[in-house]
Amino acid sequence: MYLASLGYGEKPDLGISVAKKLAKRAVDRNQLKRMIRELVRVAQATNLNSDVVVKLKKPIGRETGGRLRSKEKKVLRTQIAGLI
Repeated sequence: MYLASLGYGEKPDLGISVAKKLAKRAVDRNQLKRMIRELVRVAQATNLNSDVVVKLKKPIGRETGGRLRSKEKKVLRTQIAGLI
């Protein structure tokens, strides 16, 4: 996750990168993107006011045959919330 400060009067932007190589199924990539958007929106509503870029670096769902399960979702959610 990368943060950048804003100039006066500018709105914060969000960039999300989830490569097909790291999350094979489109359903999982879309779920990750929705989850990240929700977490960043909540954080920006409370205290975060900067541009955010989130990039997935490690493959997900290795133990579950390439599928994103609820256990992995919880772990990812806590990790992203910890970064924000």
